Amino acid sequence: MYVDTSTVTTKYGTYTRHLLRESYREEGKIKKRLIANISDCKEEEIRAIKLALSYKQKLETLANVEESLRLKQGLSVGAVILLNEISERIGITKALGSGREGKLALWQIFSRIIEQGSRLSAVRLAQSHAVCDVLGLEGFNEDNLYANLKWLSENQEKIEKKLYINRYGENKPKLYLYDVTSSYLEGECNEYGAFGYNRDGKRGKRQIVIGLICDEEGEPLSVEIFKGNMSDCKTVSVQLKKISERYGDAEIVFVGDRGMIRNVSEFKDGVNYITAITKAQIETLLKDDFIQMSLFDGELAEVKDDNGIRYILRKNPIRKEEIAKSKQQKYESLQAKTEKSNRHMLEHPRSDDARILNKLNSCAKKLKISGWIKFELNNRTITLSKNDEDLAEDSKLDGCYVIKTNVSESIATAKTVHSRYKDLSQVEWAFRTSKTSFLELRPIHVRKKESTNGHVFVVMLAYKLVRELSKLWNSVDITTQEAIQRLSALTAIEVTVNGRILFNKIPEARNDVLELINLAGITFPDKINSKNVIVSTRKKLTKNRKRSSQ
Repeated sequence: MYVDTSTVTTKYGTYTRHLLRESYREEGKIKKRLIANISDCKEEEIRAIKLALSYKQKLETLANVEESLRLKQGLSVGAVILLNEISERIGITKALGSGREGKLALWQIFSRIIEQGSRLSAVRLAQSHAVCDVLGLEGFNEDNLYANLKWLSENQEKIEKKLYINRYGENKPKLYLYDVTSSYLEGECNEYGAFGYNRDGKRGKRQIVIGLICDEEGEPLSVEIFKGNMSDCKTVSVQLKKISERYGDAEIVFVGDRGMIRNVSEFKDGVNYITAITKAQIETLLKDDFIQMSLFDGELAEVKDDNGIRYILRKNPIRKEEIAKSKQQKYESLQAKTEKSNRHMLEHPRSDDARILNKLNSCAKKLKISGWIKFELNNRTITLSKNDEDLAEDSKLDGCYVIKTNVSESIATAKTVHSRYKDLSQVEWAFRTSKTSFLELRPIHVRKKESTNGHVFVVMLAYKLVRELSKLWNSVDITTQEAIQRLSALTAIEVTVNGRILFNKIPEARNDVLELINLAGITFPDKINSKNVIVSTRKKLTKNRKRSSQ
């Protein structure tokens, strides 16, 4: 005997019917007999009948249900369920696919957001989060996640294309923002690793160079890794080729940071650019009298050369004040060092005053103020002074910048071009979030090219999720990272009867967590079925590590 439940849709509407049936065998054939139509019963009565029938061979269990029922703290579900729903909403789940590798990639993305760390730590994190129950994953270890990085690297182009189509369809963007950054490496064996222009302040560390393409709203479209000694401008041709071949855009505007676009011959017909020129290039234009300092005094000024290239000039007064304040602080710091050196020479008559003076000059060069300061040594006393004329000359371009573009006035005004260049700050914010403040791209411990590509790609996909959550939770006075931590505190209640896990009950969230869930537009289920999957690491904690945590 069993309850046959089905939902029926007719022209009069949709309703659910419940029939009490039994199966029997007649002349070797299985037949069904209708006992009663119980569709009019209440929902709790239907559930009670189903429960009684499932325990019909051991009704004593139901009689002693209060004694046999056990409620135990289960796994964390809040963060995993919410991230999974948002991932489906913005197309990441669909792009990765429903296979095991796609689900493993999803967990790598989620774990990067929940608690940053290595592949080993991601496995340990899965032991306390209901990732297998929510995503339908079987057991895995760190080796599976490293292999998954290779899978991500091999399928990155396909995944990025699917995300692009899901976001834009036929309405392709015409403007692409591009910037590069670097990230230092732990160890010396990474296949991309090389010494180059270090942005992280980690001297003696090899690094990789990362190029990120975004749309004009700052949404990441593609990320690519280059050797650590690759110059910024040499990465541009690779990205231009990628945009034209992958996205098939005939007419685009490519926005790159200061000095990045140097070889304009790379830009074929229909491909325009917006960039800024360096301070040395501005000084050359001033020397050639192509532009004048007076042009920086207005809000926006524009000059065009004979080839139709437009130069848009502006001075940022706030930035000018910041630079002036920085110079004054550097001067005061050098002055303090000078006074300390004078005291040292007074206390140590045999000290080498010329050597001390050379050290101070070297310090001034490091602070980049040697062009407008002057040291004098008289009777073993060093005095520091400013040269006002040299300081004025050095400061004349502080806060000034010049934007260069081949976009015609009929397509974009000077104000529009200026705004599009300022949009590069969104790429910088993506780097800041991905590298340090939240997702912690660095330090990078992997060695192989495929693993490095996969690691950086995971961080980019995680940033897409974080960016979406930041929009949804914009009205709440809490960071996205803090919100994820609060959601992680929402754990399921494991319901067991006589040692058998029936399901994981999801309790009602407290008010602050419920607000986050509602703002995200997510409806949590009442319960989730337990797959009872055991996740374990292949590599265990060493005794030294256990001892250090005591």
